[in-house]
Amino acid sequence: MSSLQTPDQSFAVGTRLPGAKGRTGVITTPHGQIHTPAFVPVGTKATVKTVLPESVAALGAQAVLANAYHLYLQPGPEIIDEAGGLGAFMNWPGPTYTDSGGFQVMSLGAGFKKVISMDPNHTPDDELTANGKERLSRVDDDGVTFKSHLDGSAHRLTPEVSMQIQHQLGADIIFAFDELTTLMNTREYQENSLERTRLWAIRCLAEHNRLTAQRSHRPPQSLWGVIQGAQYEDLRRKASRDLVEMSRRDVEQGGRGFGGYGIGGALTKDDLGTIVGWVNDELPEDAPKHLLGISEPDDIFTAIENGADTFDCVSPTRVARNGAIYSLDGRYNITNARYRKDFRPLDPEIENYTSQYSRAYLHHLFKAKEGLAATLATLHNVSFVVTLVDRARQAIEDGNYAEYRDEFLGRYYAGAS
Repeated sequence: MSSLQTPDQSFAVGTRLPGAKGRTGVITTPHGQIHTPAFVPVGTKATVKTVLPESVAALGAQAVLANAYHLYLQPGPEIIDEAGGLGAFMNWPGPTYTDSGGFQVMSLGAGFKKVISMDPNHTPDDELTANGKERLSRVDDDGVTFKSHLDGSAHRLTPEVSMQIQHQLGADIIFAFDELTTLMNTREYQENSLERTRLWAIRCLAEHNRLTAQRSHRPPQSLWGVIQGAQYEDLRRKASRDLVEMSRRDVEQGGRGFGGYGIGGALTKDDLGTIVGWVNDELPEDAPKHLLGISEPDDIFTAIENGADTFDCVSPTRVARNGAIYSLDGRYNITNARYRKDFRPLDPEIENYTSQYSRAYLHHLFKAKEGLAATLATLHNVSFVVTLVDRARQAIEDGNYAEYRDEFLGRYYAGAS
């Protein structure tokens, strides 16, 4: 057992991808195993929107991720703690993740909404939001003050508060509180932010160790450090090395250290693989890595090849609610008139729960504004992405990953509309 593994969580590396950093593996948690690479559906407010937890499990999802920010505001972490933790509260028996709240503070408080990949050609400005308005959240060296997107009430998040919230939420894997910068920030701001996040990570480890000892009546949780640094190679590498050293020192002093690492922050599609590769050059091979916020097929393959073990994104569920359907021949919008009399399944070559329903039926449901439309579309899209990653994992094991990737991407993007 390495210093990055504890009795309640471990990561075993399986088959390595020749000529790349990708691999298969198994993350073991108190609530079960996650076979990697794996896509983790997002259940923002302790629910994958519009679908039953049992349905999410039935389509093959191994874990879900919820948002600390949203659950802190509603219903409150103390209620979820009293219920027995996130999994018990939402009737999900498997592994769970929660993020630290840092992304939501930035995206909702500073006007970036769901966007993490900003235009790198934008003139840097540390005071403006994506909408050119004054920031509604303010960061200082101790933490972040922000207004609730629900009622405008003022709140304060610090590393300690984030740890307290996430311990009450009770997820198996939790993330250190970090400042999410954007490509609109200056290099100077990125450097200052990286140091701020480093110091916050130290505080997160200390509070995590304290709470773990205090809350021995609950299943132990694994804290993962988060790597920022935007598009800068030196900052990404430094952040990675700093967290590894921090974890080593913590373990030597009797702490738990980091059980894995999250790769977050501002990046563009073109440099996603490069950044994940830089980070993995610096991180221990026996540590699992989670890439925050991706789900497009080409991004998934790029992430896998550069060493990401798990990843999450709201996109498959969000676009589903607007009628966008994933298929092997690309993404299409089921509300288009041409599907009105199309009685084929959403994807004739993919077997899942929604295979029994026709495109014409789903087209009708969306046009009629029936709630079932979002349910069926969500089930299909989550199943599609989970299956894509499951087959990539199997292809690594079988030694035909490159063939699977090339065939999948060639067909998907040739047919995308």
